[in-house]
Order: sequence, then structure tokens, then C-alpha cells
Amino acid sequence: MTSNPHLPHDKLLDLLLDVVCVVDKEGRFLSVSAASERVFGYRPEEMIGRIAFDMMHPDDRSASLALVEQINLGQPSADHENRYIHKDGHIVHIMWSAQWLEAEQVRVGVARDITRRKRAEAMQAAVYAISEAAHSAEDLQALYRRVHELIGQLLPAENFFVALYDAANDQLSFPYYVDQFDTPPAPGPLGSDSFCAEVIRSGEALLLTPETAAQMLAEIGTLAARHSLDWLGVPLISGTDTSGVLVLQSYCGGVRYNEQDKELLQFVASQLAAAIERKRTHSRLEFLAQYDQLTELPNRALFLDRLRSSLHRAQRDSLRLAVIYLDMDNFKYINDTFGHTAGDHLLRQVAHRLRQCVRESDTVGRLGGDEFAVLLDHIGRQEDATLVAEKILVSLSAPYLLEGKTLISAPSLGIALYPEHGQSDLHLVRHADEAMYVAKRSGGKRYIVVEAVKQ
Repeated sequence: MTSNPHLPHDKLLDLLLDVVCVVDKEGRFLSVSAASERVFGYRPEEMIGRIAFDMMHPDDRSASLALVEQINLGQPSADHENRYIHKDGHIVHIMWSAQWLEAEQVRVGVARDITRRKRAEAMQAAVYAISEAAHSAEDLQALYRRVHELIGQLLPAENFFVALYDAANDQLSFPYYVDQFDTPPAPGPLGSDSFCAEVIRSGEALLLTPETAAQMLAEIGTLAARHSLDWLGVPLISGTDTSGVLVLQSYCGGVRYNEQDKELLQFVASQLAAAIERKRTHSRLEFLAQYDQLTELPNRALFLDRLRSSLHRAQRDSLRLAVIYLDMDNFKYINDTFGHTAGDHLLRQVAHRLRQCVRESDTVGRLGGDEFAVLLDHIGRQEDATLVAEKILVSLSAPYLLEGKTLISAPSLGIALYPEHGQSDLHLVRHADEAMYVAKRSGGKRYIVVEAVKQ
């Protein structure tokens, strides 16, 4: 193998894929090889005279300055890393080897672009981090916050939001929305006048620059954005349906999202979509285990669990509470005469009316059939419970309009109080149940308070 002795050294340097540069003590570029355009986006003549730290990612400047001081003291560095802002606005990861030349009072450095490797590492880390967040986050809000934090480590993500689409109800909502200028839009129909709508309808990612964003806004009949807008939205896909959009947007003009960013965000979106679906499935299963499907009231197990918690507080803080047990008179007759569908409608209306008779802090539960119970937490006296019972009696005795028919039914109620009528959840429920049957045997449409019970 022969070499060309006439090829100048600077031409040889320009053939390298890594950037070879010389800077003075302040970090001002004195000489830069041709690879600078490939790595940083700037031609060598554009970099000469610029300060390296001005081109560096702001979060990396202090650590890099400290390292440069050590290099200038005669400690070469072979593998330190930092981030620079490319000419087009995206972040490039650089691995440096650098040495200070005391006689010349300059620092010589070789910069290798390791962005692709760092991106691959970041994507792999994102898989584990999002998977971990999906299993450890207490709720979807916590998951969205964590995903925002993780994306912010990979891409400019000052403005980030999650939009979810409920196709059955044609409802677009924004459960997580962080934007430096705008507040979350109100939930509403999908419409056709937004970038989100375009992503949901097409199921395809959308990458826009200020120019293409303005053009698209004009095409869909929306006023131009108030600010220069770089926009990147990728679909959240569950099965074959687009269930939402993951969006990054920037107003600063210095950020340009690119195809690699789109690929990365699509990767994150696939993880997030699966996590959202898992959370929703888990929530549905929890709901089915704790709530009555017909009325969406707490079932017997959840009602008793809340009653036990209330009793614990009442015993600890010397408080009072009441349990009202009720069922509907004539319900079997209505069910047998008008059918189970009418009976189900009646029970749903009873549940709705019961909720309106109590405080937000109280609990209404369906214990089975046409039997319901109400937990009145932290009451002051027996009259507080009887006032609620009278309110329930009036509300539930009003006529029911069911499929064009007017039906009449009324409740029978039994009231048990803590501490007078029982110390445990089962005692209180049983005594209230017994008092309810006394009310029913007495003609119904009334309430009975348990007589004092010996413990």
C-alpha cells in the first residue's frame, strides 16, 4: 500500500468522519475540520471565532467547564461526553478526546458524533422506564407526568400533551396538558379543525414546521397560530383503533423536530398506549369487583369496607354515624308485571335519587336485589339520620316514569346508629335490616329507628 506524500495534512483531516478542532483557552474555535458540517451543521468557516460553550446544551455547560479546567491543567481527557445544539436545532451527543498544549496555549480536541448510539440507549432505557412507570404509577396522571419527564430527557418537551379520543361518544379530551401559552381545551367532539383530529383520523404521525403548520391550518379553515409552531404528533394505537395522540410542540423557532424524533416518539407512544390500556383494564376490573354494574353504586363488599373504615375513625375520635337500610315496596310486583327491564330502570332511578339525598362524604350502596344501604358518616345526633330518612322517603316515593308508564313504589327504611345500636359493621347492618322489616310489616313507606341494643 502506497501513500500520497503530496496530500496536505489538512486535507487528510478533512477526510475524517470525526471533527478535529483547535480552540484557545476561552474555548474559541481557531481551526475546525470539514466534518463539522456533518456533525454540528456548521461549515468550518462558520465555527471559527465562535465560543464552544455557546453552542453547547445549557445543562452541560457547568460540568464541561469544570472538566476543561482540569484539561488545561495538564490532565488529558479521552472519553468525556456532552451535548451540543445542531444548527437546525436538534441535540447532538458528542464524545471528546482533548489535550492542552501548553507551549501553543491551545486545546486540541477530536469530536465524535455518538447521537445514534445515545438515541438507541435512550430508547432502550425508555422501554424499561415506561414499563416500570406503567406498573408503579398510582394512576394515569402520575404515568403521564413520568412519561413527560422521560421524553424531556430525549427531546425538547417544554410543551407536551396527551389527547385521548372516545370514539363511542365522539369525545376528545386532554387529560395531561403542559403548554407555556395555552390552557387545556375543553373536551368536545373530534371536529376537523385541529392537527390532533388529523392524526386520529389518519392514524399516522404528523411532523410540521412553522411553514407547513401555517399552510395546514389554512387548509382546514383554522386561524394561524399565535406563535411560530413546530409540531410533532404521533398516534396512540390500541389494537386497530387510534385512541389518542401524543404531542410535542415548540414556539421558540430554535427547535426543529425531525424524522428521527418522530420515530422515537412513536416508539414511546406504543409503550404508553399499551400502558394506558393496561391501566384502563385494571381500573375496569377493580370497578367490577367493587361496584354494582347496574346502578354503579358500591356493592356490598365495598360498602362494608367503607363502613369499617368509618367505624374505626368514629371509635378513635368519639364520633357518631348511622346506617340506613332500605328496600322498595312492590318491587317484585313491578318486576313480574312489567318485566325485568322496567325493574332495572326503576333500580337505576332509585340509585340516582338516593345519591341526591346525601352528602358527597356519605356512601350509598346496593347490597343486592332492591336492597340499598346508606352510610351517614360523622353525624351529630339521631335527628340528623331521621332527617335524611325523611328526605329519602319523599324522593323515592315520587312516581317513576318508565318507558311511558308511570309506576308507584316507595321505600321501607331501618336506621341503626353507632354507638347505640352496634359496635361492628355487621351488627349495624343487621340491626338496620331488622328495623327495615319492622317498617315493611307496619305497612311500608316509613322508617323505623332500631331500639337500644344491649351489647
